Amino acid sequence: MYYSSIGVIALIVHVIINFDLMKRVSRVGTHSVTQKRYRRFLIALIAYYLSDIIWGTLYENGHMLLTYIDTVAVFVTMTLSVLLWTRALIVFIDDKSLFGKIVLGGGWTIFLTEIIVLIVNFFYPIVFKFDEDHTYIALPARYVTMLMQMILYCMAAFFALYIAFRAEGKRRNHYRTVGFSSFIMAVFILLQDLYPLMPMYAIGTMFAACMVHSFVYNDVITRNTLQLENANKKAYRDGLTGVKNKLAYIDSLRQLELESTTETLANYGVAVFDINNLKVTNDTLGHEAGDELIKSACAIICKQFKHSPVFRIGGDEFAAILKGSDFENREELFREFTAKIDENNKNGGVVVAGGMAVFDPEIDDNYTDVFMRADQQMFERKEQLKASKAAG
Repeated sequence: MYYSSIGVIALIVHVIINFDLMKRVSRVGTHSVTQKRYRRFLIALIAYYLSDIIWGTLYENGHMLLTYIDTVAVFVTMTLSVLLWTRALIVFIDDKSLFGKIVLGGGWTIFLTEIIVLIVNFFYPIVFKFDEDHTYIALPARYVTMLMQMILYCMAAFFALYIAFRAEGKRRNHYRTVGFSSFIMAVFILLQDLYPLMPMYAIGTMFAACMVHSFVYNDVITRNTLQLENANKKAYRDGLTGVKNKLAYIDSLRQLELESTTETLANYGVAVFDINNLKVTNDTLGHEAGDELIKSACAIICKQFKHSPVFRIGGDEFAAILKGSDFENREELFREFTAKIDENNKNGGVVVAGGMAVFDPEIDDNYTDVFMRADQQMFERKEQLKASKAAG
């Protein structure tokens, strides 16, 4: 059971360290070509480990027909993993040069050669056989295909290290890791050649896959996560003012609804704002002046309600969901905001009408009820500001 136990350990380690990758790709269909191809390589390794584990058990128990069939499966899955590894490698390096085509062609050559010699082996043993004592005997064709694999891994290792020499930052470390892991595979293939009844190939793939996962894949996931977070931030930001946009506002409302259904909803208030005279500014001074007016109005709102998320929900409309300290101090904050706007209205500054309402479970069924009361208050304030300006 010694032979199979090594394969079992390699399989367990392989599944543990790569489970997240296979789970991610199975749930999300938008992963990169590199990750998808690398996942196929990992699945081929699982098939190899399983067939290798079964081989050890069958061989030690003397089931020769089944052992013969499984030996064929071991060689097929081994060379299939080599082919899939070259496909993932070329995409990862992003190399379309002659050398890249040679490496990929080498993977196909090894796989197809293995298929051909295994077919021949059914009629005339050239890869392996079992003698009268049921002892496994490696034959010349096996050594030839293993040597081809070793040469391919060495070529890939030198090429990856060459690219690493020209690369910078983490990319350099990634290429170095790919290069060293390829050298490891070449060494263990040599050991497998020297010791046919030892699971050297399984040990080599386990070490190489662990290196790639630790020093390449984790970095790639971290980078992709950061890129996704940055993309989400951009998608949730208003391009003109920098505050959260309508999409972020809708998501925040969904969160409020979720909190209300789980009875974790704390008290909150809603402040609604609308810029006065934006259309007049756009018509008389141009849209650039209108944009400046919007940014100035947004700055006033954000400065006053700096502990609350502010959303631009329309061309000249903003909303703030008041929680925490802003909710506790809402009356004082809104009085200061009103005083500031009254002063601006007299002096020709930026004028923003605002209204505020607080969630009351006795009269409000949902967020919309709160918003409508705040919006009505804002509309009344807008008319008041216009009347005051006309009277002045």
